Amino acid sequence: MPIVVDIDVMLARRKMSVGELADRVGITPANLAVLKNGRAKAVRFSTLAALCEVLTCQPGDLLRWEEAEGAVGAEDAVGAGETVGAPGE
Repeated sequence: MPIVVDIDVMLARRKMSVGELADRVGITPANLAVLKNGRAKAVRFSTLAALCEVLTCQPGDLLRWEEAEGAVGAEDAVGAGETVGAPGE
C-alpha cells in the first residue's frame, strides 16, 4: 500500500510505549498495532486527531504517501507538456 504509517518514529521521539499511547488515545493496543504495522484499511479522523494530540504532531508526521515501484506516474501517463482537462477542452 502506498500509505506508510510512521507511528514508530513518533513513539521513539517521544520515548513512549505502544501501551501508553493506546491508553492515552483510548484505543486498544491491538487496534493500535494494526494501524502501526500498516495493516489498517482505514483510520477515523477522531483517532488520527487523538494520536496527533497525544504525540504533539501533525497528521503528516504519522502518515506519508510512498509511490509504489513500477507505478505509472502522472508524467508517464500524460505526455510532457500536455494539459489535462475536462473532456472536450
